Amino acid sequence: MSRGGPGRRGDGELVRDAVDGDRRAFEELYRRYAPWLVTRLRARCADRALVDDVVQETFLAVWHGKARYRRDGDVAGWLWRIGSRRLVDALRGDGARGRVRQALGRLRHRDEVSAEERVLARVEHGDLAGSLERLSPELRAVLQATVIDGLTTREAAVLLGIPPGTVKTRAMRARKQLRQELA
Repeated sequence: MSRGGPGRRGDGELVRDAVDGDRRAFEELYRRYAPWLVTRLRARCADRALVDDVVQETFLAVWHGKARYRRDGDVAGWLWRIGSRRLVDALRGDGARGRVRQALGRLRHRDEVSAEERVLARVEHGDLAGSLERLSPELRAVLQATVIDGLTTREAAVLLGIPPGTVKTRAMRARKQLRQELA
């Protein structure tokens, strides 16, 4: 994402200033990252209103200083961790099971390729891209949630609408299959 340039504040500086109450810094941070965060979250949840609420809650957490930022941390990754965890929390709310299945049905049945899948397909270390492609959609979804998105087993379970034990089993099966294919 944007790192600043002549006359522009870097991302880390924007976060620090926004947390300190600088409204212009907060607005610039929002303009830089909100569209990106919306796009990433919509790839995980088909409920546009819920995603918009989660993005607003994410930036409110930043404004109110409720989310801790490491001075040298990646701002995009930091915002993604806040937003993805807030999405999981929102999905756990009222009627979570049915809402998870409805809102995230697109994750398992979508036709478009996510940005993460495109990046992984370009990896040129051995036949990793091919090996990942040969995983079943269920195994790939678990790897995406736990490895790429950095969610815990419990968070991935809520996001995918499956029990935590199933997440662990699928992750183990995916790792085993990848090891065999890459050996």
